[in-house]
Amino acid sequence: MLAGRHVLLIVSGSVAAYKALELARLLRKQGARVTPLLTAGGQRFVTPHALQAICGEAVMDDLWSLSQEAAAGHIRLARAPDLVVVAPASADLLARMAAGLTDDLAAAVLLATRKPVMVAPAMNPAMWENPATRANVAALRARGVGFIGPDSGAMAEPEDGPGRLVEPAAILAAIAAVFADGPLKGRHVVVTSGPTHEPLDPVRYIANRSSGRQGHAIAGALAALGARVTLVSGPVAIAPPPGVAIVAVETAADMLAAVEAALPADAAVCAAAVADFRPAERVTGKIKKIPGQPPAPIVLALNPDILATLSHHAARPGLVVGFAAETSNVIANAQDKLARKGCDWVVANDVSGDVMGGTENTVHLVTASGVEDWPRLPKAEVAARLAARIADALAK
Repeated sequence: MLAGRHVLLIVSGSVAAYKALELARLLRKQGARVTPLLTAGGQRFVTPHALQAICGEAVMDDLWSLSQEAAAGHIRLARAPDLVVVAPASADLLARMAAGLTDDLAAAVLLATRKPVMVAPAMNPAMWENPATRANVAALRARGVGFIGPDSGAMAEPEDGPGRLVEPAAILAAIAAVFADGPLKGRHVVVTSGPTHEPLDPVRYIANRSSGRQGHAIAGALAALGARVTLVSGPVAIAPPPGVAIVAVETAADMLAAVEAALPADAAVCAAAVADFRPAERVTGKIKKIPGQPPAPIVLALNPDILATLSHHAARPGLVVGFAAETSNVIANAQDKLARKGCDWVVANDVSGDVMGGTENTVHLVTASGVEDWPRLPKAEVAARLAARIADALAK
């Protein structure tokens, strides 16, 4: 996938720095040359010896080295690679990048390079959400720096939230997308897929029969056209398609948070079968059956509307595509959904048969211009057709 490509991997100071070793291994497995650059903070968490052994190249670490800088080493490092990847990217390094500082080798290389730069942030949630960090991220995005993540989840500290380093396999997929050719090269598309599980108690949940096959196929088809794809998936039993960054979630609230964290994007395809309702109260212990007594009623609450939220978001993608799984009045209900949600297209299908969990689908593409009826096709072919239409729309 990456044979002949040269990646400069900058590892900065974060507890997640150990994951850079796995990323380096994956890059080399795909045929890439990896030149490691380790900051002083990074050396607090991984050793130069380990990084050098995995990359097969000497670790660059000193702006003031007489040997490394004998021939303006920081300029050579800035010009030689095809891509500069910072993983993990600490809050400190992001701040120095935004300010244009050159007080160490990593900062000097990042200021001097004219090659694409991708960063994978990792820091405490409070640091990630601080207005100073948000301003630095916005400034870097405006300059063309690509961001992958961060994810939400458990941190080294006993707390959860956004700031977790994206898994190495997802970073690898984002790197591969940089070098992919196709009409969607340079585009970022967010795809939701699969069901959501809404916990009732520790052992039960409300869900639906979605297998995720259609959403996953769409993500794969978009990646095949060169897009960088973030696939936000509920619990499924199928493997993610190659070349996509996957974010695994469980509930509708989790899915919305992951989608918002993935923005900005050029397009979004909401193919997930999100549960409309969740139990209003989650019971901490298993609900027991009491002989001779009817079950207690379950009070339901509305889940967040991911499609409508995206369609009216401050960082709204240029093209927002929804799905309408219907059992009757398929076209009419899809047209109503298009108007209510504020999205651009709705892909409608009849799920009264064996569509959920099956390998084929019959869909109708509903837009403001009218309705296109597609024949019954394998889900992979539906995905390829939709991806081609998305590429054409973004090109225009």
